[in-house]
Amino acid sequence: MPANPAIILVHGFWGGAAHWAKVIPLLHAAGLDSLHAVELPLTSLADDAERTRRMIAQAGGPVLLVGHSYGGAVITEAGTHPDVQGLVYIAAFAPDAGESAGGITQANPPEGAAAIAPDSDGYLWIAQDKYHDNFCQDLSAQEALVMAVTQKAPLGSTFGDTIGTPAWRSRDCWYQVSDHDRMIAPANQVMMSGRMNARKVIHLHASHASLASQPGPVADLIIEAARG
Repeated sequence: MPANPAIILVHGFWGGAAHWAKVIPLLHAAGLDSLHAVELPLTSLADDAERTRRMIAQAGGPVLLVGHSYGGAVITEAGTHPDVQGLVYIAAFAPDAGESAGGITQANPPEGAAAIAPDSDGYLWIAQDKYHDNFCQDLSAQEALVMAVTQKAPLGSTFGDTIGTPAWRSRDCWYQVSDHDRMIAPANQVMMSGRMNARKVIHLHASHASLASQPGPVADLIIEAARG
């Protein structure tokens, strides 16, 4: 990968681009100064992938995509863009062709599945009083409260949207597994990282919100990927 590709950070369900707040300064300090964080609509995989492709095109050169949670499905779908040189998955979905995040989840449900509930408009939320225990149990209560109140809910139908051509089959990949994840079962993360033949897989004793609770190791993995 060329020196200093543009880094595009892709958030997941129940959060926005600000979930990368602790990682961004570490990447910048390492000399990765072309940094972008996509704000996804979370209305469908097609919409989210298209928003990401537009960000890739705006970068105007080699790109490293980094996806957290459902953001992994987004970079899997959008990462076939010719400017994408690599993919980094942070406790993330990496579906194969014809698979969906929902299908992977239903096959092996995580501990926190019961904390998710739909509203009358079809959006899925993590109950605020269950957010800390299930999304980010290794953060402070105050940080968890802010995340819970500002969470960005996806349309429930997005869970069922399937991947076309998975980018991880044709791009170099890196993967971080969260061993104490209650939103994506760790066994699912091990399965997905194993079948993509990732260049490097790291395990962190972290919740689903590893990008916030352990930004140092997460940033180190991204930096390593960016430098090839």
